[in-house]
Amino acid sequence: MISRGWTAGVSGLLLLIAACNSDVPVSAVTDVDPAGFHITVTRVATHPFLARFNLKLTVSMMNSCSATSELFPDTGGVSRRNIYLADSTRLYVVGQFDVRRFDAQTCRIELIEFRSLEPNMTFIGSFDVDGKGKWTFLPAHARAEHTFEKL
Repeated sequence: MISRGWTAGVSGLLLLIAACNSDVPVSAVTDVDPAGFHITVTRVATHPFLARFNLKLTVSMMNSCSATSELFPDTGGVSRRNIYLADSTRLYVVGQFDVRRFDAQTCRIELIEFRSLEPNMTFIGSFDVDGKGKWTFLPAHARAEHTFEKL
C-alpha cells in the first residue's frame, strides 16, 4: 500500500517540475508590411523559478539584410517590447529600460536614448506573453498599445 506521505511528496515534486522555467529558446515572430521587415524576439529563461529572461532581437529584410542585438534582460516581468514604424526605413523596439532602432538603409540595430524617439510613429504591436503565459507577438488590432511608465 502506498503511504499518503509518499503520494504527497510525488505530487509536490511534479508541481515543482511543472513550475520550472525551461532554458529552451522561445521565439515570437512578425512581419511588417509593406516595409518588408521580418522581426523575431527570442526569449530564454535564465533562472529555473524566477521570471528572468535574456532577450535577443533579429530584424531581417527581403534583400538579405539581417541584424541581431541583445536586448536589456528581463529581470522580473519586463519582457514586453513595443514595436513602432517611423517610416518605411526605420523600426523602433521599445522596452521598459531600452530602445533599439533598426535602420534599413544601414542594416544596423543601435541602442538609442528614449528622448531620441521620433514623433508620430505607428504602433505595430507588442512582443509579450498572452493570457496563457505564452511568448508571442500581439498585433495592434488584437491588443491596444500599453505604454511604459517613466521611471
